Amino acid sequence: MPLKNVRENRAFELRGINHLALVCSDMERTVDFYTNVLGMPLIKTIELPGGMGQHFFFDIGKGDSLAFFWFPNAPAAAPGVASPTGGPGLGGDLVTAHASMNHVAFDVPAEKMEEYRARLQERGVRVSFILNHDDSPTQVSRDWTDAVFVRSMYFPDPDGILLEFAAWTKAFTAADVRHRPARAIEAGAAAGGT
Repeated sequence: MPLKNVRENRAFELRGINHLALVCSDMERTVDFYTNVLGMPLIKTIELPGGMGQHFFFDIGKGDSLAFFWFPNAPAAAPGVASPTGGPGLGGDLVTAHASMNHVAFDVPAEKMEEYRARLQERGVRVSFILNHDDSPTQVSRDWTDAVFVRSMYFPDPDGILLEFAAWTKAFTAADVRHRPARAIEAGAAAGGT
C-alpha cells in the first residue's frame, strides 16, 4: 500500500530517492549479496579516477537506486557509532551516532512478508521475526491487526549494514502526526546533563 501524503511539499518536487550511497568493504561480496541474495539488478559500475575506488548502483525499483562506494583505504566499520550493533528482533543495540545512517528499509508487499522471510532464511541470511508495528505501548503486535501501520523484518548485509523489508498497511492522516519533536537541550537536561 503506498503511503498517503499527509502534507504536500510545496518547496520542491521530490519524486523519491534517486540513490542512497553506502560504503562496503568488498565490492565483489556486496555485488554477490545484493544481486544473488536480494535479486537487485546491478545497473551501473564506475571506476573512480586515480585508483580512488569504485561506485556501483543497484536498481531497487520505481526508478530508485542503492549505491555502494568501495574505497581501498577506507577506515574499518564502527558498529555502535556509524551503524547499529543489532536491530529489532536481532539483539544488539539499534542506537547509532548523530549523522550516521541507521538502516535502509525496502518497500515490499505486506502479504509477502512470511514468504520473503523464508526466502532470506533459505539463503542463509540472519533475519528477525516479522514485527507488526502499531501505536500500543510496546509498539509491536503479535498479530497483524487493523491497528498495525507497518509490517517489517530486519537483517544485516555482509558488512553489517542493517536492512529492513517494510510494508505500509494503512494510509496516514493528519491524526498520525501528533508528537512534539524532541530538542537535544531538553533531553540533556532530563538526563542530568548540562
